Amino acid sequence: MQALSAFVLALTVAAASDLQAALPILAAQFEKETGQQVTLTFGSSGNFFTQIQNGAPFDVYLSADIDYPQRLERAGLAERGTLYVYATGRIVLWTRTDSGIDVRRGLSVLAESKVRRIAIANPQHAPYGRAAVAALRHEQLYERVRAKFVLGENISQAAQFAQSGNAEVGVLALSLALAPALASAGTYVEIPASLYPPIEQAAIVLTKSRQKAVARRFIEYLRRPESVRILQSYGFAVPQPATR
Repeated sequence: MQALSAFVLALTVAAASDLQAALPILAAQFEKETGQQVTLTFGSSGNFFTQIQNGAPFDVYLSADIDYPQRLERAGLAERGTLYVYATGRIVLWTRTDSGIDVRRGLSVLAESKVRRIAIANPQHAPYGRAAVAALRHEQLYERVRAKFVLGENISQAAQFAQSGNAEVGVLALSLALAPALASAGTYVEIPASLYPPIEQAAIVLTKSRQKAVARRFIEYLRRPESVRILQSYGFAVPQPATR
């Protein structure tokens, strides 16, 4: 049995970048309980969607936009009945503590001259980028500030731009603002959820998975009360049925 264990495949998970702080904790607990190795790959939900359409061999897809796994399910590229809405994301204005910018003033601060660059995720690929654009349009600020955008390929890269000082302010995921790296380096204010469409996030088992039973078990693990609490601790709003 020990010889065979060396050939057990790792469960491969393609995950939205807003999960970079929370998901490794969940994966480590899942590994400890099951003995099943989990390999996490983080990126933009849109890019993963394209890769999966082109045959990328992931087992599980955790998307920051529910539309992508729904479309994969309709196309027969994901297993019917496995879709689980694990969270709703939130966006914040974040800046370094030494920037001299008071983000507590809200989105209007972005129009000020001292804000020269604004980091957001690329709205073509990333749901958080689309939420940022929607919030700015709602407040009639988009046309005034769009020339200041520094686009990250995903929300994690946008956070890196803001943290490094390559942008004075970032419109980022609350989950990343609460993670140790950003929490120790800056300050944030939450953007009201009424300003942008809900960032519904969903997990699904992919048809190309060679270990669908384990993949289903991993998604079931996300439903557990202890998993829900971890997601909540990183700022995600978690569907109430998940705690039952």
